[in-house]
Amino acid sequence: MEGKASMVPFLFLTFVLSLSPSQPAPLLQSQTLVLNRLPSPPQSLSWSDADEESQPSSSSAGGDPESADSIFSLQLHHVDALPPNGTTPQQLFNSRLLRDASRVKSIEFASATAVGRGAAGAGAGAGAGFSSSVISGLAQGSGEYFTRLGVGTPPRYVYMVLDTGSDIVWLQCAPCKKCYSQSDPVFDPRKSSSYAGIPCDAPICRRLDSPGCNSRKRTCLYQVSYGDGSFTTGDFSTETLTFRRTLVARVAVGCGHDNQGLFVGAAGLLGLGRGKLSFPSQTGRRFNRKFSYCLVDRSASSKPSSMLFGGKAVSRTARFTPLISNPRLDTFYYVELLGISVGGTRVPGITASLFKLDPTGSGGVIVDSGTSVTRLTRPAYVSLRDAFRVGAGNLKRAADFSLFDTCFDLSGKTEVKVPTVVLHFRGADVSLPASNYLIPVDTSGTFCFAFAGTMSGLSIIGNIQQQGFRVVYDLGGSRIGFAPRGCA
Repeated sequence: MEGKASMVPFLFLTFVLSLSPSQPAPLLQSQTLVLNRLPSPPQSLSWSDADEESQPSSSSAGGDPESADSIFSLQLHHVDALPPNGTTPQQLFNSRLLRDASRVKSIEFASATAVGRGAAGAGAGAGAGFSSSVISGLAQGSGEYFTRLGVGTPPRYVYMVLDTGSDIVWLQCAPCKKCYSQSDPVFDPRKSSSYAGIPCDAPICRRLDSPGCNSRKRTCLYQVSYGDGSFTTGDFSTETLTFRRTLVARVAVGCGHDNQGLFVGAAGLLGLGRGKLSFPSQTGRRFNRKFSYCLVDRSASSKPSSMLFGGKAVSRTARFTPLISNPRLDTFYYVELLGISVGGTRVPGITASLFKLDPTGSGGVIVDSGTSVTRLTRPAYVSLRDAFRVGAGNLKRAADFSLFDTCFDLSGKTEVKVPTVVLHFRGADVSLPASNYLIPVDTSGTFCFAFAGTMSGLSIIGNIQQQGFRVVYDLGGSRIGFAPRGCA
């Protein structure tokens, strides 16, 4: 009887606890994804002939003090805008993924080579030739975006790939020992009054990773090797470049007479990396060491992407994160990624330690215009993927596609709700539009989560995740900014 009496308070307490409100689960933050198709190649490119025919507004040299903080803008087009005739949207996308895989492999190779050089001591591995470092735009792993600019005096207009993962500016030059096919006639320096060779003993020649010397002319030679075995070599010289109506004199340019590899279409490359020989570094005083770009989502808009140089390149709405330096490799733009949120909640398995740049130059996170799909170290990617799968549990799953292991069958739908994704950089939270992480991969309604894992310690923020943001490179302030809706 006593035992039964003692049970009454216990049963009552249990009953009361069962009626008490439980802790509410955090509300999943979501946004609407409007479903667009794979982009088709444009019928034509909107380059302005008037720009090529007009006279430049300035003729001062890139480093002259009086021309400080000049401003100019460029149109950018994706390399898929110049496909072979009859190429389908599916073929374009598949080719993009192949280029992307090569690009990432080459960046990882560049990073590993730089770390190896540091470990072996000063001077070791000097023949690796990473002056401009990675496969960029022209080769198998593409820089992805190109523009049109004038070279020499009078200017000869050619297509050039722009690449934040490379330093040296170079283009094919006549006479060719070996030149690949390009859209415009090969530049002939003998027909330019502003072309000048660089002496072998000039300081800028010694900045090359693998400088050479023409013993007869006593002028500097350059060579750039890429991770896929392709290369360009020739005379290191100075030349005038014309960007629409802005003229920039005395830019150090590689004039390539022997260019071998899977290069197609464009005449050369405009290196926008962080190294001393890149275009922003050479022209730093004139353009105040600032440039920015905004890459358009080509599945949603037909207008070109854009790039700005000078003070106006900095958007007032940009959120900035500090740049950090890799002691072994000065080309890439390293930032600190502290974590990632999905659906409004920080993913527990993703910590800053997974993205740390160590003293040997290994690891870290770079922002790269030439990589398409963001790569995260494998543990971070698995945590992100699993969190997204839980948040998108209402969507019908589809088979894996290429490097993507989280895909959905959205056929027959025009829009869906998906969990939000936010990248937490030091000092800057970047909330991605839904179209920057769930993308069409075929013509039958399959969409995939546009991140991938890598066994390398190096993580890469790719251009799909950068779409729609004005990405600001403020080299003077040693910072990168992200301004949402920056393509207007």
